[in-house]
Amino acid sequence: MHKTAEAPRWLVWLAFANIYLVWGSTYLAIVFGLDGIPPFILSFMRFLTAGVILFIWCLLKGESVPSVRNLSLNAVCGTLMLVGGSGLVTWAEQYISSGSAAILIATEPFWFVLLDKKCWSTYFSHKLIIGGLVIGFTGVILFFVLPGKASGMPASEEHVLAYLVLLGSSVLWVVGSLLSKRTDNQQDSTVMTTAEQLMAAGVVSFIISLFTAEWSGFSVATVSVKAWGGLAFLIVMGSLVAYLSFVWLISVRPPALVSTHTYINPVVAVLLGGLFAAESITPGQVAALVIILIGVLLTNIPNYKKQLVTTA
Repeated sequence: MHKTAEAPRWLVWLAFANIYLVWGSTYLAIVFGLDGIPPFILSFMRFLTAGVILFIWCLLKGESVPSVRNLSLNAVCGTLMLVGGSGLVTWAEQYISSGSAAILIATEPFWFVLLDKKCWSTYFSHKLIIGGLVIGFTGVILFFVLPGKASGMPASEEHVLAYLVLLGSSVLWVVGSLLSKRTDNQQDSTVMTTAEQLMAAGVVSFIISLFTAEWSGFSVATVSVKAWGGLAFLIVMGSLVAYLSFVWLISVRPPALVSTHTYINPVVAVLLGGLFAAESITPGQVAALVIILIGVLLTNIPNYKKQLVTTA
């Protein structure tokens, strides 16, 4: 039973605004951050700074230093989810619009269904889930058969590669999430676990930036004010405020209601990209978004019903 009575209404609305608008805005913030900061250096700065802030906060609250075992587990999960997920999104946004990136990342619920083998018997016994998968991947195919029309950008090998990387990014996020879920018997708090994952992701992003020679062409003097602003937004609003809002909402509202950010984030990203980054919004892009989100809705309906009945 969720403790809905103790949650102030204004705080609930503020938290929902954070996970709807802030998470949707991070795609645009990445575009700004890339104006002078290479992708994995940007990810390194974002993740490590946010992780250290959370880690210090946990220590000040009296939490103990994590064990080597927990650090190792969370390092793997953080690398998969944050480097494989958000880091690859940052890399892909060098070549495609932020709206296109957000739309393809909205396919994550499909990969949860396909990769969570333990629940296959439940998932594939629902016609709605099967139909949702078919409809959702039809929207994904639209991006590949109509690259110029659907994404609002000219067709090229780089754009197709970016699309494939984003799909792989979604898969890595889901794999990391499933692994994290199955190793949740550790003693660390949720915030400490997040701090460990963020710091590990920052270190791995730094190592990747060395191997990709990003530092050789990087100069702090050439980074624009807009890029520093984008980085600050990603650290404070994206990795701290929005995530903590999400964690808190899960404790006071039904998960089915909280998960509605899946539908709002890509819409926010597409609109902001058009308004502030001069990204074109084409009928093909809108059609692909609608088709994918219909698929997401259908795959989630059985779970929504179950959760709402449980929390009633």
